[in-house]
Amino acid sequence: MILSYRDLIVWRSSIDVVKVVYELSRVFPTDERFGLTSQMRRAAVSIPANIAEGHGRHHTGDYLRHLSIATGSLCELETLLTIAEQLGFLRAEDHQSVIGRTEHISRMLGGLSRALRVHRRAPTPSPQPPAPT
Repeated sequence: MILSYRDLIVWRSSIDVVKVVYELSRVFPTDERFGLTSQMRRAAVSIPANIAEGHGRHHTGDYLRHLSIATGSLCELETLLTIAEQLGFLRAEDHQSVIGRTEHISRMLGGLSRALRVHRRAPTPSPQPPAPT
């Protein structure tokens, strides 16, 4: 049973990606501190932050919008990781490892979004009349 966003595997996996991005970007050139390093870290942090914020909303539409934002941040992060690899800041094997994780998160975000859309469309059961006594 999901009681909190902390119970979501997609949120936990996203937190793990944040830690990996911080570790990998720690060795980027210092002149990239306010450029690529900062942008990668912000995109990574945005993923679990939007999952959590969406889960905390009281409307399914809001939740879906935040999951969409998380997906956009995930795509941004993948692009920034590719740029970092192309610039020689990131080894190919590290790039592939993180991209594998982001692809898995993308599939989980898609599945969660689909489940929420189905739940939102499901008819609300009509109240049952009280049983005769």
